[in-house]
Amino acid sequence: MQKNRILIVDDEPDIVEALQTRLEQENFECLTAYDGNGGLERARAQKPDLIILDIMLPNLDGYKVCRLLKFQKELKRIPIIMLTARDKAEDRLLGEQTGVDYYMTKPFSMDKLVGKIKQFLV
Repeated sequence: MQKNRILIVDDEPDIVEALQTRLEQENFECLTAYDGNGGLERARAQKPDLIILDIMLPNLDGYKVCRLLKFQKELKRIPIIMLTARDKAEDRLLGEQTGVDYYMTKPFSMDKLVGKIKQFLV
C-alpha cells in the first residue's frame, strides 16, 4: 500500500524535524522545504497528498504559496494546513481568502494536527 505524502514547508528546522518524525511514525511519507520557493517547487514536482505550510517564510510567504498552488489546476485540490505563530483574526481571514483548508496556530498539539491530517486523507 502506498503511503500518503505530506509536504512540510517551514523555515524552523526543529519544527520540520518534529513533524517529520511523528508523521513517519504514523506511516506517512514526508517531503520537506524550508522556504516558500522551495515549497512551491516541491509541490509542483511531487504533488503531495497534503501540505503543512507556515506563513512567515523566506522568499515567498505562505499566503502567496497557497494562492499560487490553489490557482493551478493539478494542485488546487491538495489540502493545505496553515501551521503558524500568527494568531490574529485578520491572519486567519487572509488564510481563508487564499484557500487554506485548515488554520492551526503554534504552539500546537501534535495529536490534534495528526487527527486533522487523517481527516483530510481518509
